[in-house]
Amino acid sequence: MHLTHLSLTNFRAFSRLDIELPGRILLLVGNNAQGKTSLLEAVYYLATLNSFHAQNDRQLINFIAGQETQAVTRLVADYSVGGHKHRLEVRLIQDAVGINGTRLRKEILVDGVKRSPGEALGKFTAVILLPQMTRILEGGPDERRRYLNLAISQAIPGYAQALTDYAQAVSQRNALLKQLGERGGDPAQLDFWDDTISSRGAVLIYNRIQAIHELEKLAARTHDRLTRGSEVLRLVYHPSYDPLPTPEGQYLLPIQTAPQRGSLTVEKIRQGFLQRLAGIRSEEIARGVTTIGPHRDEIRFLGNGIDLGDFGSRGQVRTTLLALKLAEMDWLKAKTGHWPILLLDETLAELDLQRRADLLDYLNNCEQALLTTTDLHLFSDEFVRQSQICRVESGIVTQE
Repeated sequence: MHLTHLSLTNFRAFSRLDIELPGRILLLVGNNAQGKTSLLEAVYYLATLNSFHAQNDRQLINFIAGQETQAVTRLVADYSVGGHKHRLEVRLIQDAVGINGTRLRKEILVDGVKRSPGEALGKFTAVILLPQMTRILEGGPDERRRYLNLAISQAIPGYAQALTDYAQAVSQRNALLKQLGERGGDPAQLDFWDDTISSRGAVLIYNRIQAIHELEKLAARTHDRLTRGSEVLRLVYHPSYDPLPTPEGQYLLPIQTAPQRGSLTVEKIRQGFLQRLAGIRSEEIARGVTTIGPHRDEIRFLGNGIDLGDFGSRGQVRTTLLALKLAEMDWLKAKTGHWPILLLDETLAELDLQRRADLLDYLNNCEQALLTTTDLHLFSDEFVRQSQICRVESGIVTQE
């Protein structure tokens, strides 16, 4: 996959941007707070329809444009896959409602045809590495679930829609559980929502099992190379609802995906999930909340058996994150048949000399990478000569 042209209108600091990207490597150079990261954010938003910085889409609208009751933020990517040219466009449209109110709606067009988010995801793919992404390891379980959801949504058709359906069903079920607990009523009202979250949740659990197993193999191989064989990396999935029976006398058994994959189907997971919900229905009515399911899953990263999120050094966490992101690149390539675009935000400044050399060597494999930096001296003269260089200052991009 190669991004050939990017156009932004009223996105973050960019009131208007049009940039050609003919080269394989683009270096975005400039001081902090000039718009370099926002440019990467735009590319990643086109790939995932999610922002890694904004709490909601409204925050992506250029501040000056957003002061008007009607405003349009537009992101357009022209790209090629396997020699075929495509265009992806996302519009964030702020409309006036009532006297002083506004509402925001999103339109997505793939090759000029309106599509739903589920239909658009996976058409244009990207992997991003930011300094603050160490929270994938060090933050709460929601950070790891979010990372996994964004990665899988780009690779597996239908996953994003199942995730949306599941979240909506859990919200509705929680409201009904609370109502039954406070006012009483017929518990059979939960049957519909139990069917929904077990069917949609089974899709999520099954694909997470597959993805974690495949990512682990790729990340462990890269991690072994980065650490020169000194550490063995493992990704361990702790599902809130475990579709595998726990052996008698064992308190907790993480899913060992490799030996068990053949026996776990979506239907088997669905049936077990549904039975488990029925078994704890009284407890959940009393608590007024859905206590099991993919929304409470956990993933842990182990280095030589040690939980790196809790006990890893800063260097270990950064190395693991780099291995994970490079594995994500290889995994998306294997699942979709084409390389995603690699987005690196000040990554070299966070790495030691050996890891820096390893990363630059990896860039020879991928089809296109966009990197931000405040200092070109972090790169070799040869690397700079082979790259397309753009200066970013106050939301204005100029090519050198």
